[in-house]
Amino acid sequence: MTKSPHIPEPDQRGSIIYIGEQAHCLWHVRESNGLLEGRFISREAAWRFARSEIHAYPGARIVFTTDWAAPAAVNAQVPGMPAIAHAA
Repeated sequence: MTKSPHIPEPDQRGSIIYIGEQAHCLWHVRESNGLLEGRFISREAAWRFARSEIHAYPGARIVFTTDWAAPAAVNAQVPGMPAIAHAA
């Protein structure tokens, strides 16, 4: 039997879970290292999701932001919804 190499867990100390509103009244939640993402139709739903997931990131904090820089995965077009445009 061969042993698999040990792959350490990512260092999650000091993670920040960002909540921000983007175009079309969508609210996004994203962990600072990209390990968690979500898209919601209300601020309250985004807040509840962030609060329910923070236990997985010891020492993390939740931050509301108005300067949202969404990752490419979040920018993917949702069927039936117009594409989200970003300023260059």
